Amino acid sequence: MNIEQIYTGCLAQGAYYIESEGEAAIIDPLRESTPYIKKAEKEGAKIKYVFETHFHADFVSGHVDLAEKSGATIVYGPNANPSYEFHKADDGEEFTLGKVKIKALHTPGHTLESTTYLLIDEKGEEHAIFSGDTLFIGDVGRPDLAQKGDLTQDDLAGMLYDSLRNKIMTLPDSVIVYPAHGAGSACGKNMSKETHDLLGNQKKTNYALRADMTKEEFIKEVTDGLLPPPQYFAQNVAMNKAGAVGLDKVLEKGNVPLDVETFEAMANHEGALVLDTRHQRDFIKGHIPNSIFIGIDGNFAPWVGALIPDLQQPIIFLADKGREEEVVTRLSRVGYDNTLGYLQGGMEAWNSAEKDIQDMESINAAEFADRYQKGNIHVMDVRKPGEYEAEHVEDAESIPLDFISEQMDRVDPDKTYHIHCAGGYRSVIAASILKSRGFHKLVDVAGGYKDIKGTEIPTTNFVCPTTQK
Repeated sequence: MNIEQIYTGCLAQGAYYIESEGEAAIIDPLRESTPYIKKAEKEGAKIKYVFETHFHADFVSGHVDLAEKSGATIVYGPNANPSYEFHKADDGEEFTLGKVKIKALHTPGHTLESTTYLLIDEKGEEHAIFSGDTLFIGDVGRPDLAQKGDLTQDDLAGMLYDSLRNKIMTLPDSVIVYPAHGAGSACGKNMSKETHDLLGNQKKTNYALRADMTKEEFIKEVTDGLLPPPQYFAQNVAMNKAGAVGLDKVLEKGNVPLDVETFEAMANHEGALVLDTRHQRDFIKGHIPNSIFIGIDGNFAPWVGALIPDLQQPIIFLADKGREEEVVTRLSRVGYDNTLGYLQGGMEAWNSAEKDIQDMESINAAEFADRYQKGNIHVMDVRKPGEYEAEHVEDAESIPLDFISEQMDRVDPDKTYHIHCAGGYRSVIAASILKSRGFHKLVDVAGGYKDIKGTEIPTTNFVCPTTQK
């Protein structure tokens, strides 16, 4: 028996490869099917099943394409009704894979169809669970994504409590927990950086698995402090229910070099959004007017999903040479399939054609501290509300990047804003969005709050009521 966790850091997502006696199963695959097929071929195995724990909201799964290419059967749990051919597992149904078995445990709560898959090893012992978004390391799935009709998040949280107590916590402490996500995912509130653990440890350390916790206490704690889900979540669920086209077709359309004139025409006359995926320092030095910065080396796909509301938005992009296919692939993972190409030759080609460029003022923390001490500057903190509430620069205004479009009316075009985040990535994203909307009195604070803390600028953990959401 072989179990391999295939973890994708930028999405904080874990897919799984399980193989026994030449038969393989994939659990919660990403959009691209080729790596799983090549993995099975390398191991001399045939992919027999593609198990989905639920309809994912934070990424687009490649299960349909993978099944078509490998001949595997797609398996969902009870209550799932996608528009393609699949096997709906009964609660407790077992699937044979070589010398091991995989048992479906219906665990509704995160969603109605959520299912945990229990791996029973060659000795007949309960070895591991693939818990999807039902149970994370240090947390549980948020219960507010599948509300419909009269079904509330409290109703779903109650279902999740029962699922955890009746289906998962009754398993042996030695069972390994393999979740679908780790720290950084928006599918939970307080996930650990660890990507697997023993169930016994989780019973001791996971707040949601306390033995003495009542259902009412569970509902209150699990629902407390939930921020609104990113806008692309519902659209990704719809794509996963309908079955997304294969990545091959997305790359054929999007991984296309565009000369300067074509690129400019698409931006100016065809409504294409210009996405700059280079490092923030390169964007600061010089960028195409009205382009949006979201760097490929940060949490690229989740920020694209959070900040570009329409999955059908035509996108053209700049990328470091050799990373063009990576950009298209990572956009497709969160459902942005309408990428039309990239600027061939990048900013060098744009400059050679003598096209307009813009830059951005950026200062280090020491210069920021000097300006702050002289007084009368406006500080914009674009970190998440929890980061701001924990500690922030005194008198700083909180406008979280997640909600910057909704809070644009709070920005005064006549004021000069010094913008910071935690480390310098999100602040440039925020500044690029503001610039594209006509705000130009912006100063980026490189190094963010991490470097600001090394100065003598006064800070506070006072929670400003106007920032609550």
